[in-house]
Amino acid sequence: MDILLVASAFNSLSQRVYAELADHGHHVDVVLAAHGPDAVRTAIAETNPELVIAPMLKTALPEDVWREVTCLIVHPGPPGDRGPSSLDWAIADQAPDWGVTVLQAEAAMDAGDIWAAMPFATAPVGKSDLYRNEVSDAAVAAVLLAVRRYAEGSFKPLPQSDPSTRVVRRGFLRQERRRVHWEKDSTATVLRKLQGADSQPGVLDELLGRELYLHGGHPEDQLRGRPGELLATRAGAVCRATRDGAVWIPELRPRKNSGDPAPFKRPAASVLGPTGLPEAAVPLELPAGRRTWTDIRYRQRGDVGFVTFSFPGGAMSTDHCRRLLAAYRHALDRPTPVLVLGGARDFFSNGIHLNVIEASDDPPAESWANLGAMNDLVEAVLHTTDRMVVAALGGNAAAGGVMLALAADEVWCRTGAVLNPHYRRMGLYGSEFWTYTLPRRTGTGTAARLTTEALPVSAATAHGLGLVDRLVPVPAGEFTAEVDRMAAALADAPDLGRRIDAKAAVRARDEVVRPLADHRRAELARMHAAFFDPAAPYHALRSAFVRKVPGACTRPLAPLASDGAPRTGGTR
Repeated sequence: MDILLVASAFNSLSQRVYAELADHGHHVDVVLAAHGPDAVRTAIAETNPELVIAPMLKTALPEDVWREVTCLIVHPGPPGDRGPSSLDWAIADQAPDWGVTVLQAEAAMDAGDIWAAMPFATAPVGKSDLYRNEVSDAAVAAVLLAVRRYAEGSFKPLPQSDPSTRVVRRGFLRQERRRVHWEKDSTATVLRKLQGADSQPGVLDELLGRELYLHGGHPEDQLRGRPGELLATRAGAVCRATRDGAVWIPELRPRKNSGDPAPFKRPAASVLGPTGLPEAAVPLELPAGRRTWTDIRYRQRGDVGFVTFSFPGGAMSTDHCRRLLAAYRHALDRPTPVLVLGGARDFFSNGIHLNVIEASDDPPAESWANLGAMNDLVEAVLHTTDRMVVAALGGNAAAGGVMLALAADEVWCRTGAVLNPHYRRMGLYGSEFWTYTLPRRTGTGTAARLTTEALPVSAATAHGLGLVDRLVPVPAGEFTAEVDRMAAALADAPDLGRRIDAKAAVRARDEVVRPLADHRRAELARMHAAFFDPAAPYHALRSAFVRKVPGACTRPLAPLASDGAPRTGGTR
């Protein structure tokens, strides 16, 4: 079936719906609603779709569009739920269960006939994590069911006037409701407010005389102070006291009209600047019973070591990369024949931290430093020949994050993840030894196609291409436990020693054919040119991406010119 996706942004859910529909044999095109109603009309005329699907839409479709062709809207709420802040209300009201509904577009928002609906149990995580996992799983299942029903032609969608549907209208969840009252709110209430706005829109507050949005929240079990007081920093986050405890806040965002030249999310400590707050260090191996936040941890179970990490948005700054490399080296000092890198739910890695780069005094220099640190980490994984290294992807990965995973001996991936094994959308050639790791898994032809087409691929497609060795078909909340079980089985495998010897021999042979240092040198030469040329497309693309300029980065599936800049027009 010819399907057109209309999305306000080609976000994680839009990418997954695109990839899953393509996996099912459908011909899928995409147009950004941010380009305006005429862009949608033009895409309809050019592609002549049998069906339009809107996986993530912030504005209404033009009436002439939904009257001309059947348009299905993915709404992140159960049947009858209406309003733009559905998931936010679910978290605010502590709903134990929620759902996703696929409904037909009509004049009234969220009021159309129901083509499919899928329930899910809400998890005690932030909104963005819930959206990328439980919501995404339910949305894909509902979309595929709706498409199948539409194709069969006999299904009659359920009007919301049906007595079985309870209509609930909810407005925007505004900042007045989100605001934290530090003197009276319990830690549990503060965490719920912070987690319900962790990615967008954040919680508006005042810190050190500045209006800032707080992004993300995690509990702290030991530090205490006056409600609202800043207590400490750790790995770029800040700890703030509540009336009965404390919370860690990883990121802050200056208010847009504050005059701050970088009004976008970045590590909290870097936004605040020098504060004199103490660094509340914790060991990589947390003592049993500690309930505190840290973005990198090491643990060991039997013959398996686990280096787990979780960075907001999957972005890895220079500091993130260096600290993760230190943790990796710590793990190498332990005599474990199996080492798992990752293993947490949600993002694995999206490569270098574009927000930190954009906010720096010297973006080219920070780009270079960040990429160098990322390369150091990947190189350390590639040089590990005394044990089996597994990359465990509980969620999405892109660009250098994919290449970090491919440096491991095996890649295990949750079936709901989406991979973007390319750099071209940011006008870059790429690095992290991709010219070695990608072709050795997919072959040179497929590697070239993946990096030039610059399209997202599902976990299943990645498995078929050789990017992924084992699919992990479990819900997001069960991923860590399943990886633990799989890793223990790998450590107990009778042929493990032989496999370690064999991979060491292959690495030695590959080094003779072309040293890793040569791959790194050639890749970095291309990247240096892009970073330090003021006219290179990377700078405008990075700035537009970070500052969320509507429709400025690219129509998501538009072909790219040879220099990496976006072209206008559609693609099929």
